[in-house]
Amino acid sequence: MMKVFNIVGARPQIIKAAAISRAIRNHFQDSVEEILIHTGQHYDHSLSSVFFDELEMPHPVYNLKVGSGSHAVQTAKIMTGMEELLQKEKPDVVIVYGGTNSTMAAALVASKMHFPVVHIEAGLRSFNKSMPEEINRITTDHVSTLLFSPTITGFKNLINEGFHPENSPTYTIDNPKIYHSGDIMYDNALYYGSLVKKKNGLLEKFGTEPEEFVLATIHRPENTDDPVKLQKLFSCLMRISEEKQHSVILPLHPRTKISLEKTLPGDFMKNMKKNSKLHIIHPVSFLEFILLEKNAKMILTDSGGVQKEAHFFEKPSIVLREQTEWTELVNNGTSCLADSDTNEILKAYEKFANGNTYRFPKFYGDGKTAEFICNELLNNF
Repeated sequence: MMKVFNIVGARPQIIKAAAISRAIRNHFQDSVEEILIHTGQHYDHSLSSVFFDELEMPHPVYNLKVGSGSHAVQTAKIMTGMEELLQKEKPDVVIVYGGTNSTMAAALVASKMHFPVVHIEAGLRSFNKSMPEEINRITTDHVSTLLFSPTITGFKNLINEGFHPENSPTYTIDNPKIYHSGDIMYDNALYYGSLVKKKNGLLEKFGTEPEEFVLATIHRPENTDDPVKLQKLFSCLMRISEEKQHSVILPLHPRTKISLEKTLPGDFMKNMKKNSKLHIIHPVSFLEFILLEKNAKMILTDSGGVQKEAHFFEKPSIVLREQTEWTELVNNGTSCLADSDTNEILKAYEKFANGNTYRFPKFYGDGKTAEFICNELLNNF
């Protein structure tokens, strides 16, 4: 029986880990023992623990409860807690996802203690090292034994950084194996997308119909912590809802809520609240968010994961960032990089509002990536 540490720390990682947990439950129960570990990096109930029930996941066996703090504080707490758990449980392999502090911290301590690390979403690069996620992704890749890239672009990035696709077993940190595996989030989109009908009443609350609203998310520190950027972004949402008469739905991240209340002028906030077309709502559940994605006309977001989900559900997206790791979507023309530039945002809005002849190629696999990953784990550990 192979013992696997499955590490999560933030909402997106819980969702990604759900695909691996589901594959283990459905296909590998007799050969894989999963130990789910939550670092507690995201500790708000609406963004974390509630997802375990909704996503049909086992609850964590351990929760490190690291909470908020600086990058150094979070990383140190996670490494200290992970060291104790690794010494106690001695897993055969440690799985990490994406590029959060939880990912890098768990990968660092596991690799230094000679436990093999498996990185899911390997090879993704924004080529902007001012982003903490970029540092975390690069560091994690270079201490991993098996690296699963969701895209051919990510696979090529790894080759450009010195990884050798021709490596042969036995795989180690010094002889790693890289894969173009497909994306476990596409697995999830297919699975959970079929379950959202029970949430259909959500649209009625806002007096809107499918394809008649814009979905928006804003949560990254480079947007929320910059008052000028934040006001520009919300001014764009106001213009779309007022001038274009297009309803906008924005589930409000706690970080964004705090920044809005602290930094935006009182008159601006009053005008937003009076706007009947701009629906700023509490965070929604994962299934509710999928329902919104499936029914939106287009999506404005600074989230990496939401960019992909827009593609899964064949929706164009406007990316409120300077760079993206999902470059294939920009090259495909169904995703536009706009940052907080008002002109670029509104230009992209007009493009997507007036056109509907877009192609959404199957960049992200066949929907069975989690099964493939689990098989590879069993073949190598």
